[in-house]
Amino acid sequence: MQALTDRQLYDAFLSRTPLPAPLADAMIGVKTTGIFCRPGCPARAPKFENCEFFARPDAALRAGYRACKRCHPMGDEAMLMRRIIELVEAQEEGGVTEAALRQAGIDPSTARRQFKGRLGMSVADYARLRRLGRAAQAIARGESVIEAQLDAGFESASGFRAAFAKTFGSAPTKGQADPLFVDWLDTPPERGGGRMIVVTDARALYLIEFTDRVKLPRQFERLRRIHGRPIVPGRTDMTDRVAQQMADYFAGRRTEFSVPIETAGTDFQSGVWAALQTIPYGETWSYADLAARIGNDKAVRAVASANGANGLAIVIPCHRVIGSDGGLGGYAGGLDRKEKLLALERAHRPG
Repeated sequence: MQALTDRQLYDAFLSRTPLPAPLADAMIGVKTTGIFCRPGCPARAPKFENCEFFARPDAALRAGYRACKRCHPMGDEAMLMRRIIELVEAQEEGGVTEAALRQAGIDPSTARRQFKGRLGMSVADYARLRRLGRAAQAIARGESVIEAQLDAGFESASGFRAAFAKTFGSAPTKGQADPLFVDWLDTPPERGGGRMIVVTDARALYLIEFTDRVKLPRQFERLRRIHGRPIVPGRTDMTDRVAQQMADYFAGRRTEFSVPIETAGTDFQSGVWAALQTIPYGETWSYADLAARIGNDKAVRAVASANGANGLAIVIPCHRVIGSDGGLGGYAGGLDRKEKLLALERAHRPG
């Protein structure tokens, strides 16, 4: 079947006519909202000049658009993950059984594969951690341990204490710290992105890193130790803010981030990270420039080490630091990714 023109795709959108295969993957991106939809979407139609047209959903994602919540243009694994997580969240006690998955029209083996590939755990493991996470929140709010145990669906006090201690490193006690929440985020690899891990609470962003970073487990352990808070699967409003701002960044619409951040480093590291945030979008400094900025010309190696310890990828832009010879230098996320991020910023540099 012959490909449709942009105008034909737009007319299909206006008439809310779903396209037949093999054109069903065609998408329309709305520049004014940053959202992409499939033809047939019930949302209010945008003006033609505000539209961008794509052959597939992944092309729209790489261009920085996010999926519409009304027509669900992804329709595949991203939507599937959200549906399973919604099932988990709807369970006040217990896990999500295979029967419950089938009743929701989800193949259990597909659910297991998606969860293992994206989160490194099974659906049952995720549900258990969410139950324990809710229990940790309840205890932090002042509820008794027995109330938290029953609300989490544990009939056995000893079983609850054992599961809690295995997950958080200590038995549950009233007044324990509120947990941090970890979720995943997909960003366009063609522009220097990739799958990322995001750790937040209701107040701030604590960590955002690419999942292929070697030292990621060590960063998680450091967060737990410094903040004295468990890290459990889950999503907060702050996670959504980070996701939106990251989508805007990869689309070239955002040059700096405004989400509140929480860093935990030495005074020297904190000084380096603060200086990193003053490097203008689309520009680069050398490690020597950065050392001079913090008032210690001889600390080039220490500056490079602090750069590598940054746990807020892109938000604190350590990718903008290069070697004195103009070479890319190092980058924990990989030099290919660093090169793409710098190219993205050069292409959208103001002025």
